[in-house]
Amino acid sequence: MNISFDLDSTLIPNGKEFKTEKRSRIAKLFGIEEMRKGTRELISNLQNEEHKIHIYTTSFRSKRKIRRTLKYYGIRVNRIVTEKENRKVLKSRNINSSKFPPAFDFDIHVDDLKGVGIESERFNFKAIIVEPTDKNWVEKMKNEIKNVG
Repeated sequence: MNISFDLDSTLIPNGKEFKTEKRSRIAKLFGIEEMRKGTRELISNLQNEEHKIHIYTTSFRSKRKIRRTLKYYGIRVNRIVTEKENRKVLKSRNINSSKFPPAFDFDIHVDDLKGVGIESERFNFKAIIVEPTDKNWVEKMKNEIKNVG
């Protein structure tokens, strides 16, 4: 299955809404962003189950910056879709939604925004909404993905 993850407030904090992995001073100096605790474990587990993992964000970060941050934490993904590509593809398909995972062949999208959950119902795609404050988010994601799949 192709599973996409949002970044902001899902895997990368906007503030102090969840605990993060340890990051060296040098990593901070090189602009490596903080990563939600448990992200590597979850993604590794999903990849071991033969799922393909993608990043789908409406952020304007460069793909290079995103890959560098992920690589620092030992995470590899199959594809990264940023806002620039997202806008272009959705506009070409005349889809009026902030995100539309099926346009990129993503089967499930994981996000923190309730609005994406509403869009998933409206546009008939599968989304799992994770609360930034959910301390048991890794187990919840594993269970939800099994149930959706």
